[in-house]
Amino acid sequence: MARTMLIANELKRHAPFTLFGAATGVLIAWLIVAGFIPQTVSQPAFDVLHPFHVFLSAFTTAAMYRLHRKRLIPAIIIGYLGSIGIATLSDIIFPHLSGRLIGMKMGHIHIGFIEEWWLVNPLALAGIALALWRPTTKMPHYGHVLLSTWASLFYLFAHGQADWLPLLPFIFVILFVAVWVPCCLSDIIFPLLFVKKTDADGQSRQTV
Repeated sequence: MARTMLIANELKRHAPFTLFGAATGVLIAWLIVAGFIPQTVSQPAFDVLHPFHVFLSAFTTAAMYRLHRKRLIPAIIIGYLGSIGIATLSDIIFPHLSGRLIGMKMGHIHIGFIEEWWLVNPLALAGIALALWRPTTKMPHYGHVLLSTWASLFYLFAHGQADWLPLLPFIFVILFVAVWVPCCLSDIIFPLLFVKKTDADGQSRQTV
């Protein structure tokens, strides 16, 4: 029960910041639609944002586990799976499927850790290494949320075709959901599944 309450509280606490992140995403989307930002920057922007999202996700996920348990190999595995798996879900799979759902014409689905394995995977390992050296969960999570929001947005513009202006309210919802649940899942819920209940309960005193 205490762990369930912790998860619910964390989702509630992070909703306002995620709303802010989604609002910045819609502002960027409007700037692209209005022509102030060329749409051609979308793929290069995604190619930068997604790997760094993976880096921060790996760092925060591994750090969350490391603060409660000192086991090395589980920290590496949890940091890798929690970052690669959930960042792919947040930045790529959810925006891709949501884009199709609201009528966008979506192109080839782009799986970063496979197609850019030489960049995404080493950054995940670098994030884990940094967490093992100096675990903290304060600032990285908030940077993770913004990077995830913008990565999801630029994925939509890089791989989707649509009449964008009428879709901006739907894009806001997509960005919010794509970031809110997966980021909290990656940074907080996933690593706490692998620590003792008493350790997880202690997280209420040092949440991100």
